[in-house]
Amino acid sequence: MISEQIKELRKQMRLSQRELSEKLSVSQQTVGSWETGRSEPNVEMINRLAVFFDVSTDYLLGKTEKKHYYDLTEKDERNIDKELENMMNGLDSKNSLSFFQNGAELSDDDKELLKASMRQTLELSKQLAKRKFTPKKYRHGEE
Repeated sequence: MISEQIKELRKQMRLSQRELSEKLSVSQQTVGSWETGRSEPNVEMINRLAVFFDVSTDYLLGKTEKKHYYDLTEKDERNIDKELENMMNGLDSKNSLSFFQNGAELSDDDKELLKASMRQTLELSKQLAKRKFTPKKYRHGEE
């Protein structure tokens, strides 16, 4: 599994095996061996790879699909969707944010832009809260 992760992450960064080997101070053959599964990096190198690719060691080892401990889960996404729906429904009431347009209702385009902005804000605030309040023992080596 680690072989697939290394190869995928390297390709996402648009690096050749040679370029990755130079950045990690290992031979190109070593990177090739990792990617084909003929050998695996040692613990120290796994940590270096995780830092280099900006992912958790658990993600690199295939133990989780989340690249970071603070990534949003499906439950987080559903909660954000519900919260966003409640906010958007509030925009339709007469006591809502229609004051943005001097009493006129928001256009559909304006509502979509506002919805996208609110979604980003909710996602970011949820991620920041996870980063701040997740106990160190659940961070899997990430800081």
